[in-house]
Amino acid sequence: MKLILIGYMGSGKSSVGKKLATVLKCPFIDLDAYIESQEQKTISQLFQQKGEIYFRKKERKYLEELLKGTAPIVLATGGGTPCYGDAMKYLVTHKDTRTVYLQCDLDTLTNRLFHEKDQRPLISHLNDKEALNDFIRKHLFERSFYYNQAELKVPVKHLNIDEVVEHVVGKLI
Repeated sequence: MKLILIGYMGSGKSSVGKKLATVLKCPFIDLDAYIESQEQKTISQLFQQKGEIYFRKKERKYLEELLKGTAPIVLATGGGTPCYGDAMKYLVTHKDTRTVYLQCDLDTLTNRLFHEKDQRPLISHLNDKEALNDFIRKHLFERSFYYNQAELKVPVKHLNIDEVVEHVVGKLI
């Protein structure tokens, strides 16, 4: 089985994914890190030098590449991955995959991302929490249609990583 974690940036996909992979005894792959290794550039560099459309095309190519294999994996997607083209449909209909939406509330995302904004190209230009909060609110509204198509939805606001993992594993059994 391939377990696909989706959700907004800062929702915990990578942190939860690493722990889930350990519990499920399978490899963890962060799609953004995989793209960076294949392209030999950071996500920020790809956005700056090649633009978002180039990035999204490469993102889809590598997503398909990773899902072609038969081995079980836990894959953390980028926050926008399921929202471009038919990516979400591809994820939910691909054989032997389970999609999990890590639902994180607006205030938690704002607080987490404000301290990481310089490393995140989509929000690096936002200079105060109010602007960041407005940006995230708009994105969550736009992306909720895609995120909510996931097979499992896990509200993560009051849960630590171990509790999220326990919840997901419990739903898989």
